[in-house]
Amino acid sequence: MSDAQAYVLIQTDVGKSAQVAEEVARIEGVIAAHNVTGNYDVIVLVEAPSMDDLGRLVVNQIQLVHGITRTATCSVVHL
Repeated sequence: MSDAQAYVLIQTDVGKSAQVAEEVARIEGVIAAHNVTGNYDVIVLVEAPSMDDLGRLVVNQIQLVHGITRTATCSVVHL
C-alpha cells in the first residue's frame, strides 16, 4: 500500500461527469473513478508515495481536466 491515499470529490459542468470520470481514470495514481449522485458528480480514489506527491497529482493533473469546476480532497487516515 502507498503511503498516501485520498478521495477526491469532484463537481463538474452539467453533462460532463461521465467524460470527466473517464479522463481522470487514465491518470497515473488514480485507483478508481466513479460517477455518483448527490453534491458531487465524480469520486476518485488516488494514491501517491507522499502527501506532497498526492497534492501535486490533484493540483497539476486532476484539476486541469476539462469540465471540472471544483474539487475537495479527503485524505485517508489510519486511526
